[in-house]
Amino acid sequence: MPSHLESLKKHSIIVADTADFALLEEFKPQDATTNPSLVMASSGNEMYAKLIADAVEFAKKKSDSLDEQVDWAVDKLTVNFGLEILTIVPGRVSTEVDAKLSFDVDSSVAKARRLVKLYEEAGIGKDRLYIKLSSTWQGIQAARILEGEGISCNLTLLFSFAQAVACAQAGVTLISPFVGRIFDWYKKAENKESYPPAEDPGVVSVTRIFNYFKAHDYKTIVMGASFRNVGEITELCGCDKITIAPKLLAELAKAEGDLPLKLDAAKAKAEKAEPKLPELSEADFLFMHNEDPMGVDKLAEGIRNFNKDTRKLEKTIREKLQKA
Repeated sequence: MPSHLESLKKHSIIVADTADFALLEEFKPQDATTNPSLVMASSGNEMYAKLIADAVEFAKKKSDSLDEQVDWAVDKLTVNFGLEILTIVPGRVSTEVDAKLSFDVDSSVAKARRLVKLYEEAGIGKDRLYIKLSSTWQGIQAARILEGEGISCNLTLLFSFAQAVACAQAGVTLISPFVGRIFDWYKKAENKESYPPAEDPGVVSVTRIFNYFKAHDYKTIVMGASFRNVGEITELCGCDKITIAPKLLAELAKAEGDLPLKLDAAKAKAEKAEPKLPELSEADFLFMHNEDPMGVDKLAEGIRNFNKDTRKLEKTIREKLQKA
Protein backbone atom coordinates (compact mmCIF):
# COMPACT_ATOMS: atom_id res chain seq x y z
CA MET A 1 0.00 0.00 0.00
CA PRO A 2 1.42 3.42 -0.94
CA SER A 3 2.12 6.09 1.64
CA HIS A 4 0.08 9.27 1.59
CA LEU A 5 3.17 11.03 0.24
CA GLU A 6 3.51 8.56 -2.64
CA SER A 7 -0.19 8.86 -3.37
CA LEU A 8 -0.04 12.65 -3.29
CA LYS A 9 2.86 12.63 -5.75
CA LYS A 10 0.57 10.94 -8.32
CA HIS A 11 -1.67 14.01 -8.43
CA SER A 12 0.50 16.98 -7.38
CA ILE A 13 4.15 17.97 -7.77
CA ILE A 14 5.76 18.02 -4.33
CA VAL A 15 8.09 20.87 -3.40
CA ALA A 16 10.18 20.89 -0.21
CA ASP A 17 9.85 24.00 1.94
CA THR A 18 13.35 23.83 3.41
CA ALA A 19 16.97 24.80 2.83
CA ASP A 20 18.21 21.69 4.69
CA PHE A 21 20.09 19.58 2.14
CA ALA A 22 19.87 16.36 4.16
CA LEU A 23 16.09 16.58 4.29
CA LEU A 24 15.94 17.22 0.56
CA GLU A 25 17.93 14.03 0.02
CA GLU A 26 15.52 12.11 2.25
CA PHE A 27 12.21 13.19 0.70
CA LYS A 28 13.33 13.67 -2.92
CA PRO A 29 10.93 16.45 -3.98
CA GLN A 30 10.73 17.75 -7.56
CA ASP A 31 11.48 21.37 -6.62
CA ALA A 32 12.54 23.30 -3.53
CA THR A 33 11.64 26.73 -2.24
CA THR A 34 13.47 28.91 0.23
CA ASN A 35 12.87 32.25 1.89
CA PRO A 36 14.98 34.49 4.17
CA SER A 37 13.66 32.72 7.28
CA LEU A 38 14.82 29.31 5.99
CA VAL A 39 18.22 30.58 4.86
CA MET A 40 18.70 32.39 8.17
CA ALA A 41 17.85 29.24 10.13
CA SER A 42 20.16 27.06 8.05
CA SER A 43 23.05 29.53 7.96
CA GLY A 44 23.81 28.87 11.63
CA ASN A 45 24.62 25.24 10.85
CA GLU A 46 28.35 24.49 10.61
CA MET A 47 27.62 22.30 7.56
CA TYR A 48 27.01 25.48 5.61
CA ALA A 49 30.04 27.44 6.78
CA LYS A 50 31.75 27.03 3.41
CA LEU A 51 28.78 28.62 1.63
CA ILE A 52 29.00 31.66 3.90
CA ALA A 53 32.79 31.87 3.56
CA ASP A 54 32.46 31.78 -0.23
CA ALA A 55 29.85 34.54 -0.17
CA VAL A 56 32.05 36.73 2.03
CA GLU A 57 35.09 36.20 -0.20
CA PHE A 58 33.01 36.95 -3.29
CA ALA A 59 31.64 40.18 -1.80
CA LYS A 60 35.11 41.40 -0.82
CA LYS A 61 36.13 41.25 -4.48
CA LYS A 62 33.00 43.09 -5.64
CA SER A 63 33.33 46.32 -3.65
CA ASP A 64 35.36 48.27 -1.10
CA SER A 65 32.19 49.59 0.54
CA LEU A 66 31.04 47.52 3.53
CA ASP A 67 27.35 48.20 2.82
CA GLU A 68 27.74 47.06 -0.79
CA GLN A 69 29.72 44.02 0.37
CA VAL A 70 26.88 43.04 2.69
CA ASP A 71 24.39 43.32 -0.17
CA TRP A 72 26.55 41.24 -2.51
CA ALA A 73 27.28 38.64 0.18
CA VAL A 74 23.61 38.12 1.05
CA ASP A 75 22.74 37.69 -2.63
CA LYS A 76 25.63 35.28 -3.18
CA LEU A 77 24.78 33.29 -0.06
CA THR A 78 21.16 32.96 -1.20
CA VAL A 79 22.36 31.78 -4.61
CA ASN A 80 24.89 29.40 -3.00
CA PHE A 81 22.04 27.73 -1.12
CA GLY A 82 20.09 27.52 -4.36
CA LEU A 83 23.04 25.96 -6.19
CA GLU A 84 23.43 23.27 -3.53
CA ILE A 85 19.70 22.57 -3.63
CA LEU A 86 19.84 22.16 -7.41
CA THR A 87 22.39 19.35 -7.04
CA ILE A 88 19.67 17.42 -5.20
CA VAL A 89 16.31 18.33 -6.78
CA PRO A 90 15.73 17.67 -10.50
CA GLY A 91 13.48 20.69 -11.01
CA ARG A 92 13.65 24.31 -9.94
CA VAL A 93 14.60 26.34 -6.89
CA SER A 94 12.82 29.53 -5.82
CA THR A 95 15.09 32.40 -4.80
CA GLU A 96 13.57 35.41 -3.09
CA VAL A 97 13.96 39.11 -3.81
CA ASP A 98 14.53 41.17 -0.65
CA ALA A 99 11.19 41.94 1.03
CA LYS A 100 12.18 45.57 1.58
CA LEU A 101 11.80 46.00 -2.20
CA SER A 102 8.17 44.81 -2.16
CA PHE A 103 6.84 48.25 -3.12
CA ASP A 104 9.52 49.15 -5.68
CA VAL A 105 9.08 47.79 -9.20
CA ASP A 106 12.40 48.95 -10.66
CA SER A 107 14.53 47.81 -7.71
CA SER A 108 12.77 44.42 -7.60
CA VAL A 109 13.46 43.89 -11.30
CA ALA A 110 17.11 44.92 -10.89
CA LYS A 111 17.59 42.59 -7.92
CA ALA A 112 15.96 39.70 -9.77
CA ARG A 113 18.22 40.23 -12.79
CA ARG A 114 21.27 40.25 -10.52
CA LEU A 115 20.24 36.97 -8.87
CA VAL A 116 19.66 35.36 -12.26
CA LYS A 117 23.06 36.58 -13.44
CA LEU A 118 24.76 35.07 -10.39
CA TYR A 119 23.12 31.74 -11.18
CA GLU A 120 24.11 31.99 -14.84
CA GLU A 121 27.73 32.69 -13.85
CA ALA A 122 27.59 29.43 -11.89
CA GLY A 123 26.25 27.55 -14.92
CA ILE A 124 22.55 27.48 -14.01
CA GLY A 125 20.03 28.75 -16.55
CA LYS A 126 16.66 30.43 -16.13
CA ASP A 127 14.91 27.13 -16.79
CA ARG A 128 15.86 25.91 -13.30
CA LEU A 129 14.84 29.02 -11.39
CA TYR A 130 11.86 30.83 -9.98
CA ILE A 131 12.36 34.38 -8.79
CA LYS A 132 10.23 34.90 -5.71
CA LEU A 133 8.47 38.23 -5.20
CA SER A 134 5.90 39.51 -2.71
CA SER A 135 2.35 39.69 -4.10
CA THR A 136 2.02 43.45 -3.79
CA TRP A 137 0.83 45.42 -6.82
CA GLN A 138 4.46 46.45 -7.40
CA GLY A 139 5.73 42.88 -6.99
CA ILE A 140 3.19 41.64 -9.52
CA GLN A 141 4.17 44.35 -12.03
CA ALA A 142 7.85 43.50 -11.53
CA ALA A 143 6.94 39.89 -12.29
CA ARG A 144 5.12 40.99 -15.46
CA ILE A 145 8.37 42.60 -16.68
CA LEU A 146 10.54 39.64 -15.70
CA GLU A 147 8.21 37.09 -17.28
CA GLY A 148 8.54 39.10 -20.49
CA GLU A 149 12.30 38.51 -20.27
CA GLY A 150 11.88 34.76 -19.85
CA ILE A 151 12.44 34.83 -16.08
CA SER A 152 9.84 32.65 -14.34
CA CYS A 153 8.42 34.12 -11.14
CA ASN A 154 6.91 32.70 -7.96
CA LEU A 155 4.61 35.21 -6.26
CA THR A 156 4.64 34.62 -2.52
CA LEU A 157 2.79 36.03 0.50
CA LEU A 158 -0.43 35.54 -1.43
CA PHE A 159 -3.61 35.60 0.65
CA SER A 160 -6.42 37.35 -1.21
CA PHE A 161 -8.33 36.47 -4.36
CA ALA A 162 -7.38 39.90 -5.75
CA GLN A 163 -3.70 38.99 -5.52
CA ALA A 164 -4.30 35.69 -7.31
CA VAL A 165 -6.32 37.26 -10.14
CA ALA A 166 -3.76 40.03 -10.69
CA CYS A 167 -0.97 37.45 -10.87
CA ALA A 168 -2.82 35.39 -13.46
CA GLN A 169 -3.55 38.50 -15.54
CA ALA A 170 0.15 39.46 -15.39
CA GLY A 171 1.19 36.05 -16.76
CA VAL A 172 3.01 34.99 -13.61
CA THR A 173 4.35 31.44 -13.83
CA LEU A 174 3.51 30.36 -10.28
CA ILE A 175 1.75 31.60 -7.15
CA SER A 176 2.14 30.39 -3.56
CA PRO A 177 -1.08 30.97 -1.58
CA PHE A 178 -0.33 30.55 2.15
CA VAL A 179 -2.89 28.08 3.48
CA GLY A 180 -1.69 27.90 7.07
CA ARG A 181 -1.37 31.64 7.59
CA ILE A 182 -4.93 32.13 6.33
CA PHE A 183 -6.01 29.45 8.82
CA ASP A 184 -4.13 31.27 11.60
CA TRP A 185 -5.95 34.54 10.93
CA TYR A 186 -9.43 33.02 10.85
CA LYS A 187 -8.73 30.81 13.85
CA LYS A 188 -7.98 33.95 15.89
CA ALA A 189 -10.70 36.11 14.32
CA GLU A 190 -13.43 33.49 14.77
CA ASN A 191 -12.09 32.13 18.07
CA LYS A 192 -11.99 28.56 16.76
CA GLU A 193 -9.44 25.87 17.49
CA SER A 194 -9.86 23.92 14.27
CA TYR A 195 -11.92 23.39 11.13
CA PRO A 196 -12.90 20.26 9.20
CA PRO A 197 -10.30 20.05 6.40
CA ALA A 198 -12.77 20.93 3.62
CA GLU A 199 -13.93 24.01 5.58
CA ASP A 200 -10.46 25.23 6.53
CA PRO A 201 -10.36 28.86 5.28
CA GLY A 202 -6.93 28.34 3.70
CA VAL A 203 -8.13 25.25 1.85
CA VAL A 204 -11.28 27.07 0.71
CA SER A 205 -9.16 29.96 -0.61
CA VAL A 206 -6.77 27.78 -2.62
CA THR A 207 -9.64 25.66 -3.96
CA ARG A 208 -11.36 28.80 -5.23
CA ILE A 209 -8.18 30.10 -6.87
CA PHE A 210 -7.39 26.72 -8.49
CA ASN A 211 -10.93 26.35 -9.87
CA TYR A 212 -10.97 29.92 -11.19
CA PHE A 213 -7.62 29.53 -12.97
CA LYS A 214 -8.59 26.22 -14.57
CA ALA A 215 -12.07 27.44 -15.54
CA HIS A 216 -10.63 30.39 -17.46
CA ASP A 217 -7.52 28.73 -18.90
CA TYR A 218 -4.94 30.70 -16.93
CA LYS A 219 -1.58 28.95 -17.14
CA THR A 220 -0.36 30.23 -13.76
CA ILE A 221 0.61 27.29 -11.54
CA VAL A 222 -1.08 27.14 -8.12
CA MET A 223 1.25 25.92 -5.37
CA GLY A 224 -0.35 25.58 -1.94
CA ALA A 225 2.10 26.60 0.79
CA SER A 226 2.53 27.18 4.53
CA PHE A 227 0.54 24.29 5.98
CA ARG A 228 -0.38 23.69 9.62
CA ASN A 229 -1.49 20.05 9.37
CA VAL A 230 -1.66 17.14 6.93
CA GLY A 231 -5.42 17.51 6.61
CA GLU A 232 -4.93 20.79 4.78
CA ILE A 233 -2.51 19.09 2.40
CA THR A 234 -4.59 16.01 1.63
CA GLU A 235 -7.66 18.19 1.06
CA LEU A 236 -5.73 19.93 -1.73
CA CYS A 237 -4.64 16.70 -3.46
CA GLY A 238 -4.58 17.56 -7.16
CA CYS A 239 -3.31 21.11 -6.71
CA ASP A 240 -0.64 21.78 -9.37
CA LYS A 241 2.14 21.92 -6.79
CA ILE A 242 2.28 21.70 -3.01
CA THR A 243 5.23 22.93 -0.96
CA ILE A 244 5.57 21.10 2.34
CA ALA A 245 7.79 21.51 5.41
CA PRO A 246 9.89 18.49 6.52
CA LYS A 247 7.76 17.66 9.59
CA LEU A 248 4.62 17.29 7.51
CA LEU A 249 6.48 15.45 4.75
CA ALA A 250 7.51 12.91 7.40
CA GLU A 251 3.90 12.52 8.58
CA LEU A 252 2.69 11.96 5.03
CA ALA A 253 5.46 9.42 4.42
CA LYS A 254 4.40 7.40 7.49
CA ALA A 255 0.66 7.33 6.77
CA GLU A 256 -0.61 4.63 4.40
CA GLY A 257 -3.39 4.61 1.85
CA ASP A 258 -4.50 6.14 -1.45
CA LEU A 259 -5.60 9.75 -1.32
CA PRO A 260 -8.69 10.82 -3.27
CA LEU A 261 -8.37 13.56 -5.88
CA LYS A 262 -9.83 16.76 -4.44
CA LEU A 263 -8.89 19.41 -7.01
CA ASP A 264 -9.82 18.44 -10.56
CA ALA A 265 -8.84 20.77 -13.41
CA ALA A 266 -11.21 19.18 -15.93
CA LYS A 267 -14.16 19.43 -13.54
CA ALA A 268 -13.35 23.07 -12.75
CA LYS A 269 -13.17 23.92 -16.46
CA ALA A 270 -16.51 22.24 -17.13
CA GLU A 271 -18.33 23.89 -14.21
CA LYS A 272 -16.91 27.45 -14.49
CA ALA A 273 -18.18 28.37 -11.03
CA GLU A 274 -17.13 32.04 -11.28
CA PRO A 275 -17.27 34.47 -14.22
CA LYS A 276 -14.00 35.84 -15.55
CA LEU A 277 -13.07 39.24 -14.13
CA PRO A 278 -11.97 42.10 -16.42
CA GLU A 279 -8.34 43.26 -16.35
CA LEU A 280 -7.63 44.84 -12.96
CA SER A 281 -6.20 48.34 -12.79
CA GLU A 282 -4.02 49.29 -9.83
CA ALA A 283 -7.03 51.00 -8.23
CA ASP A 284 -9.23 47.94 -8.85
CA PHE A 285 -6.61 45.67 -7.31
CA LEU A 286 -6.03 47.82 -4.24
CA PHE A 287 -9.75 48.19 -3.55
CA MET A 288 -10.49 44.49 -4.09
CA HIS A 289 -7.54 43.46 -1.90
CA ASN A 290 -8.53 46.02 0.73
CA GLU A 291 -11.97 44.41 0.99
CA ASP A 292 -10.25 41.31 2.42
CA PRO A 293 -9.05 42.22 5.96
CA MET A 294 -7.24 38.89 6.31
CA GLY A 295 -5.32 39.46 3.08
CA VAL A 296 -4.35 42.98 4.08
CA ASP A 297 -3.17 41.91 7.55
CA LYS A 298 -1.24 38.82 6.47
CA LEU A 299 0.51 40.43 3.49
CA ALA A 300 1.77 43.31 5.64
CA GLU A 301 2.82 40.96 8.43
CA GLY A 302 4.59 38.61 6.02
CA ILE A 303 6.63 41.40 4.45
CA ARG A 304 7.62 42.67 7.91
CA ASN A 305 8.71 39.21 9.04
CA PHE A 306 10.68 38.37 5.89
CA ASN A 307 12.36 41.76 6.11
CA LYS A 308 13.25 41.15 9.76
CA ASP A 309 14.93 37.83 8.92
CA THR A 310 16.84 39.37 6.01
CA ARG A 311 18.13 42.13 8.28
CA LYS A 312 19.25 39.48 10.81
CA LEU A 313 21.08 37.68 8.03
CA GLU A 314 22.71 40.95 6.95
CA LYS A 315 23.89 41.56 10.54
CA THR A 316 25.52 38.12 10.66
CA ILE A 317 27.17 38.66 7.27
CA ARG A 318 28.35 42.17 8.22
CA GLU A 319 30.12 40.77 11.29
CA LYS A 320 31.86 38.13 9.20
CA LEU A 321 32.94 40.70 6.62
CA GLN A 322 34.40 42.93 9.31
CA LYS A 323 36.46 40.01 10.62
CA ALA A 324 37.59 38.82 7.19
